[in-house]
Amino acid sequence: MIPPNYSDICKPVNDLFGKDYPFGAVKLEVKTTTANGVSFTVNGAQDIKSGAIISELKTKYADKVNGLTYTESWNTANLVTGQVEVANKFAKGLKIEMFGSTALNSTKRALRSKIAYQQENIFARANIDALNPAVTADVTVSRDGALVGAEFAYDLNTGAVTKTNSTLGYAGPDYLITLQGNNSLNLFQLAFYQRVTKSVEAGARAVYDYKNPEGGVSAELASKYILDKDAYVKAKVDNAGRLGLSFTQLVRPGVKLSLAGLFDTARLQENTHKLGAALTFEA
Repeated sequence: MIPPNYSDICKPVNDLFGKDYPFGAVKLEVKTTTANGVSFTVNGAQDIKSGAIISELKTKYADKVNGLTYTESWNTANLVTGQVEVANKFAKGLKIEMFGSTALNSTKRALRSKIAYQQENIFARANIDALNPAVTADVTVSRDGALVGAEFAYDLNTGAVTKTNSTLGYAGPDYLITLQGNNSLNLFQLAFYQRVTKSVEAGARAVYDYKNPEGGVSAELASKYILDKDAYVKAKVDNAGRLGLSFTQLVRPGVKLSLAGLFDTARLQENTHKLGAALTFEA
Protein backbone atom coordinates (compact mmCIF):
# COMPACT_ATOMS: atom_id res chain seq x y z
CA MET A 1 0.00 0.00 0.00
CA ILE A 2 1.30 3.46 -0.91
CA PRO A 3 0.98 5.75 2.13
CA PRO A 4 -0.43 9.29 1.85
CA ASN A 5 1.94 12.20 1.49
CA TYR A 6 2.78 14.00 4.73
CA SER A 7 0.15 16.71 4.23
CA ASP A 8 -2.61 14.11 3.78
CA ILE A 9 -1.88 11.83 6.74
CA CYS A 10 -4.62 13.57 8.73
CA LYS A 11 -6.86 14.25 5.69
CA PRO A 12 -9.94 12.28 6.96
CA VAL A 13 -9.85 14.28 10.21
CA ASN A 14 -9.17 17.61 8.50
CA ASP A 15 -11.99 17.06 5.98
CA LEU A 16 -14.43 16.18 8.75
CA PHE A 17 -13.62 19.41 10.64
CA GLY A 18 -12.99 21.79 7.73
CA LYS A 19 -14.79 20.74 4.57
CA ASP A 20 -18.31 22.02 3.75
CA TYR A 21 -18.10 24.90 6.25
CA PRO A 22 -18.11 28.15 4.21
CA PHE A 23 -18.27 30.36 7.32
CA GLY A 24 -18.57 34.10 6.78
CA ALA A 25 -18.69 33.99 3.00
CA VAL A 26 -20.82 33.28 -0.05
CA LYS A 27 -18.90 31.03 -2.44
CA LEU A 28 -19.48 29.99 -6.03
CA GLU A 29 -17.53 27.38 -7.96
CA VAL A 30 -18.06 26.36 -11.58
CA LYS A 31 -16.22 23.42 -13.14
CA THR A 32 -16.44 22.47 -16.82
CA THR A 33 -14.49 20.08 -19.05
CA THR A 34 -14.25 20.35 -22.81
CA ALA A 35 -14.33 17.44 -25.26
CA ASN A 36 -10.53 17.48 -25.67
CA GLY A 37 -9.94 17.21 -21.90
CA VAL A 38 -9.29 20.85 -20.94
CA SER A 39 -10.94 21.68 -17.62
CA PHE A 40 -11.90 25.17 -16.46
CA THR A 41 -12.58 26.10 -12.84
CA VAL A 42 -13.94 29.47 -11.73
CA ASN A 43 -13.92 30.18 -7.98
CA GLY A 44 -15.48 33.21 -6.36
CA ALA A 45 -16.06 34.19 -2.74
CA GLN A 46 -17.53 37.30 -1.15
CA ASP A 47 -16.82 38.09 2.47
CA ILE A 48 -20.19 38.76 4.11
CA LYS A 49 -18.77 41.27 6.60
CA SER A 50 -16.49 43.37 4.38
CA GLY A 51 -18.06 42.68 0.99
CA ALA A 52 -14.64 41.97 -0.53
CA ILE A 53 -14.69 39.59 -3.50
CA ILE A 54 -11.92 37.15 -4.35
CA SER A 55 -12.08 35.05 -7.52
CA GLU A 56 -9.86 32.85 -9.64
CA LEU A 57 -9.91 31.32 -13.12
CA LYS A 58 -7.98 28.07 -13.47
CA THR A 59 -7.30 26.05 -16.62
CA LYS A 60 -5.94 22.51 -16.57
CA TYR A 61 -5.00 20.11 -19.35
CA ALA A 62 -3.79 16.54 -18.87
CA ASP A 63 -1.79 14.83 -21.60
CA LYS A 64 -2.24 11.27 -20.38
CA VAL A 65 -0.22 9.75 -23.22
CA ASN A 66 2.95 11.59 -22.21
CA GLY A 67 2.13 11.87 -18.49
CA LEU A 68 2.06 15.69 -18.59
CA THR A 69 -0.33 18.07 -16.83
CA TYR A 70 -0.46 21.82 -17.49
CA THR A 71 -2.19 24.19 -15.08
CA GLU A 72 -2.52 27.96 -15.13
CA SER A 73 -4.54 30.40 -13.09
CA TRP A 74 -5.28 34.12 -12.73
CA ASN A 75 -6.98 35.68 -9.72
CA THR A 76 -8.38 39.07 -8.74
CA ALA A 77 -5.12 39.96 -6.96
CA ASN A 78 -3.54 39.94 -10.45
CA LEU A 79 -1.46 36.89 -9.56
CA VAL A 80 -0.74 34.66 -12.56
CA THR A 81 0.54 31.15 -11.96
CA GLY A 82 1.65 28.29 -14.16
CA GLN A 83 2.51 24.71 -13.34
CA VAL A 84 3.82 21.73 -15.32
CA GLU A 85 3.76 18.18 -13.94
CA VAL A 86 5.47 15.10 -15.36
CA ALA A 87 4.36 11.82 -13.78
CA ASN A 88 5.76 8.32 -14.32
CA LYS A 89 7.77 9.50 -17.33
CA PHE A 90 11.31 8.80 -16.13
CA ALA A 91 10.50 6.19 -13.47
CA LYS A 92 7.42 4.57 -12.01
CA GLY A 93 6.16 6.54 -9.03
CA LEU A 94 8.27 9.63 -9.83
CA LYS A 95 6.58 12.99 -10.40
CA ILE A 96 8.37 16.24 -11.21
CA GLU A 97 6.66 19.63 -10.97
CA MET A 98 7.70 23.13 -11.98
CA PHE A 99 5.71 26.05 -10.58
CA GLY A 100 6.01 29.75 -11.28
CA SER A 101 3.95 32.81 -10.39
CA THR A 102 4.12 36.55 -10.94
CA ALA A 103 2.06 39.46 -9.64
CA LEU A 104 1.21 41.84 -12.49
CA ASN A 105 0.98 44.87 -10.21
CA SER A 106 4.08 44.25 -8.05
CA THR A 107 7.50 42.63 -8.07
CA LYS A 108 6.27 39.53 -6.27
CA ARG A 109 7.62 36.42 -7.99
CA ALA A 110 7.94 32.72 -7.22
CA LEU A 111 9.73 29.85 -8.90
CA ARG A 112 9.68 26.41 -7.33
CA SER A 113 10.35 22.83 -8.32
CA LYS A 114 9.08 19.71 -6.60
CA ILE A 115 10.07 16.08 -6.84
CA ALA A 116 7.78 13.39 -5.42
CA TYR A 117 8.51 9.67 -5.29
CA GLN A 118 6.05 7.03 -4.17
CA GLN A 119 6.32 3.29 -3.90
CA GLU A 120 4.87 0.64 -1.66
CA ASN A 121 5.25 1.76 1.98
CA ILE A 122 6.95 5.10 1.20
CA PHE A 123 6.06 8.58 -0.09
CA ALA A 124 8.81 11.21 -0.24
CA ARG A 125 8.83 14.79 -1.56
CA ALA A 126 11.31 17.65 -1.91
CA ASN A 127 10.37 21.23 -2.75
CA ILE A 128 13.06 23.74 -3.81
CA ASP A 129 12.39 27.49 -3.90
CA ALA A 130 14.76 29.09 -6.42
CA LEU A 131 14.09 32.79 -5.72
CA ASN A 132 14.11 32.54 -1.93
CA PRO A 133 16.61 29.72 -1.59
CA ALA A 134 15.00 27.15 0.67
CA VAL A 135 14.33 23.43 0.67
CA THR A 136 11.24 21.78 2.13
CA ALA A 137 11.12 18.01 2.33
CA ASP A 138 8.84 15.40 3.84
CA VAL A 139 8.56 11.64 3.94
CA THR A 140 5.89 9.16 5.04
CA VAL A 141 6.61 5.50 5.75
CA SER A 142 3.91 2.88 6.39
CA ARG A 143 3.91 -0.72 7.52
CA ASP A 144 0.87 -2.86 8.38
CA GLY A 145 -1.25 0.23 9.05
CA ALA A 146 1.39 2.10 11.08
CA LEU A 147 2.37 5.53 9.72
CA VAL A 148 5.48 7.57 10.48
CA GLY A 149 6.02 10.95 8.85
CA ALA A 150 8.44 13.86 9.12
CA GLU A 151 8.74 17.30 7.51
CA PHE A 152 11.42 19.97 7.64
CA ALA A 153 12.40 23.22 5.95
CA TYR A 154 15.97 24.49 5.48
CA ASP A 155 16.93 28.07 4.61
CA LEU A 156 19.96 28.01 2.29
CA ASN A 157 20.81 31.67 2.98
CA THR A 158 21.07 31.38 6.74
CA GLY A 159 21.90 27.69 6.94
CA ALA A 160 19.17 27.18 9.51
CA VAL A 161 16.36 24.69 9.85
CA THR A 162 13.19 26.80 9.91
CA LYS A 163 10.54 24.09 10.38
CA THR A 164 10.36 20.60 11.82
CA ASN A 165 7.17 18.57 12.11
CA SER A 166 6.53 14.90 12.75
CA THR A 167 3.55 12.54 12.84
CA LEU A 168 2.86 9.08 14.21
CA GLY A 169 -0.34 7.30 13.25
CA TYR A 170 -2.21 4.08 12.72
CA ALA A 171 -4.81 3.52 10.00
CA GLY A 172 -7.30 0.70 10.39
CA PRO A 173 -10.01 -0.41 7.97
CA ASP A 174 -12.45 2.23 9.24
CA TYR A 175 -10.49 4.42 11.66
CA LEU A 176 -7.38 6.60 11.96
CA ILE A 177 -5.37 7.73 15.00
CA THR A 178 -2.59 10.33 14.70
CA LEU A 179 -0.24 12.21 17.00
CA GLN A 180 1.51 15.25 15.52
CA GLY A 181 4.36 17.29 16.92
CA ASN A 182 4.67 20.62 15.12
CA ASN A 183 6.77 23.78 15.48
CA SER A 184 9.85 21.90 16.70
CA LEU A 185 7.72 19.73 19.01
CA ASN A 186 6.14 22.73 20.72
CA LEU A 187 2.61 22.15 19.43
CA PHE A 188 1.01 18.72 19.80
CA GLN A 189 -2.19 17.43 18.23
CA LEU A 190 -3.89 14.12 18.95
CA ALA A 191 -6.64 13.23 16.46
CA PHE A 192 -9.07 10.36 15.96
CA TYR A 193 -11.39 9.54 13.06
CA GLN A 194 -13.84 6.65 12.65
CA ARG A 195 -16.41 5.63 10.09
CA VAL A 196 -18.92 4.30 12.61
CA THR A 197 -21.41 3.03 10.04
CA LYS A 198 -22.03 3.62 6.34
CA SER A 199 -24.01 6.73 7.30
CA VAL A 200 -22.05 8.07 10.29
CA GLU A 201 -18.54 9.47 10.65
CA ALA A 202 -17.09 10.81 13.88
CA GLY A 203 -13.87 12.50 14.90
CA ALA A 204 -12.10 14.26 17.73
CA ARG A 205 -8.89 16.21 18.12
CA ALA A 206 -7.03 17.90 20.96
CA VAL A 207 -4.24 20.49 20.70
CA TYR A 208 -1.70 21.47 23.35
CA ASP A 209 0.76 24.35 22.99
CA TYR A 210 3.88 23.58 25.02
CA LYS A 211 4.94 27.24 24.91
CA ASN A 212 1.59 28.36 26.33
CA PRO A 213 0.74 25.88 29.09
CA GLU A 214 -1.68 28.34 30.69
CA GLY A 215 -3.92 27.95 27.65
CA GLY A 216 -4.57 24.33 28.49
CA VAL A 217 -5.78 21.81 25.96
CA SER A 218 -8.20 22.86 23.22
CA ALA A 219 -10.53 20.05 22.14
CA GLU A 220 -13.04 19.57 19.31
CA LEU A 221 -15.63 16.96 18.38
CA ALA A 222 -17.16 16.51 14.93
CA SER A 223 -19.59 14.22 13.16
CA LYS A 224 -21.15 13.67 9.74
CA TYR A 225 -24.45 11.98 9.06
CA ILE A 226 -25.48 10.94 5.54
CA LEU A 227 -29.23 11.50 5.18
CA ASP A 228 -29.47 9.84 1.77
CA LYS A 229 -27.43 9.55 -1.42
CA ASP A 230 -27.88 13.27 -2.14
CA ALA A 231 -27.63 14.98 1.25
CA TYR A 232 -25.68 14.99 4.50
CA VAL A 233 -25.30 17.13 7.62
CA LYS A 234 -22.22 17.91 9.66
CA ALA A 235 -21.69 19.31 13.15
CA LYS A 236 -18.68 20.23 15.27
CA VAL A 237 -18.16 21.82 18.67
CA ASP A 238 -15.11 22.88 20.69
CA ASN A 239 -14.46 23.44 24.37
CA ALA A 240 -14.80 27.22 23.88
CA GLY A 241 -18.49 26.73 23.06
CA ARG A 242 -18.28 27.37 19.30
CA LEU A 243 -20.80 25.25 17.42
CA GLY A 244 -20.53 24.68 13.68
CA LEU A 245 -23.36 23.25 11.59
CA SER A 246 -23.60 22.56 7.87
CA PHE A 247 -26.02 21.02 5.42
CA THR A 248 -25.01 19.85 1.93
CA GLN A 249 -27.50 18.88 -0.76
CA LEU A 250 -26.96 17.62 -4.29
CA VAL A 251 -29.67 19.71 -5.94
CA ARG A 252 -29.30 17.87 -9.24
CA PRO A 253 -26.43 16.07 -10.99
CA GLY A 254 -23.57 18.56 -11.14
CA VAL A 255 -25.11 21.11 -8.74
CA LYS A 256 -24.21 21.04 -5.03
CA LEU A 257 -25.33 23.51 -2.33
CA SER A 258 -23.77 23.89 1.12
CA LEU A 259 -25.19 26.03 3.94
CA ALA A 260 -23.27 26.57 7.17
CA GLY A 261 -23.24 28.52 10.39
CA LEU A 262 -20.77 29.04 13.25
CA PHE A 263 -22.40 30.00 16.55
CA ASP A 264 -20.75 31.13 19.77
CA THR A 265 -22.98 29.47 22.35
CA ALA A 266 -21.30 31.40 25.16
CA ARG A 267 -22.41 34.72 23.61
CA LEU A 268 -25.68 33.98 21.88
CA GLN A 269 -26.98 37.55 22.32
CA GLU A 270 -23.93 39.13 20.66
CA ASN A 271 -23.17 39.59 16.98
CA THR A 272 -20.39 37.01 16.89
CA HIS A 273 -22.00 34.35 14.72
CA LYS A 274 -21.06 33.59 11.13
CA LEU A 275 -23.21 32.27 8.29
CA GLY A 276 -22.19 31.19 4.83
CA ALA A 277 -23.15 29.38 1.66
CA ALA A 278 -21.37 27.65 -1.21
CA LEU A 279 -22.76 26.65 -4.59
CA THR A 280 -20.84 24.33 -6.93
CA PHE A 281 -21.62 23.64 -10.59
CA GLU A 282 -19.83 20.87 -12.43
CA ALA A 283 -20.27 19.70 -16.01
